[in-house]
Amino acid sequence: MTPTITAFAQSPDRGKALARDMRIRWALEEVGQPYTVRRISFSEMKEPGHLGRNPFGQIPTYEEGDLVLFESGAIVLHIAECHRGLLPDDAQARARAITWMFAALNTVEPPIFNRTIALVMERDKPWHEERLPILEDRVRVRLGELSGHLGDADWLDGAFSAGDLLMVTTLRWLSASKLLGEYPNLAAYVARAEARPAFKRAFEDQLAVFHAHAGAA
Repeated sequence: MTPTITAFAQSPDRGKALARDMRIRWALEEVGQPYTVRRISFSEMKEPGHLGRNPFGQIPTYEEGDLVLFESGAIVLHIAECHRGLLPDDAQARARAITWMFAALNTVEPPIFNRTIALVMERDKPWHEERLPILEDRVRVRLGELSGHLGDADWLDGAFSAGDLLMVTTLRWLSASKLLGEYPNLAAYVARAEARPAFKRAFEDQLAVFHAHAGAA
């Protein structure tokens, strides 16, 4: 059965593929699973129909028959467990890959997301310029630790896995800043992931939505 995911009707990041539906698109492309996309507006996200899929009124969601999931990490884990290609066969390596999935979302993402929100929502606050360096130093702590672990390896733990997929989509939120460039091995890590054919297909699919709406505007 072909799953359906939800995504923004219009790209809030102007086609940069930073929204969390990109994680789901990429995972499905990696495992060779066709899918359809239900594009919804910001107002539709708070309507009963979508709240039945995600009670918090967010995207992405995932529907496959009677199964309805929300939270991008949970959806990627489900895809990885149902299809070969995103989790190792070896039990211990599989457990480590899942650990990196949680690390991406629970350890690395929070300081990066806090910085992102500050840039978007707090620029006009009188304390913004003082607070931003504090937020960026917190990001640097995590980037330094991650850089130290990665070293000169291609991926976090052996072959590319769902852990790398979630980590890279988190690190991409720093693409417009100079922070990622302070850690050349992490910048190369992200570039290596973006060069994967599955990433490129997912990126082009979501970019087409942006171009379609931009052309109609």
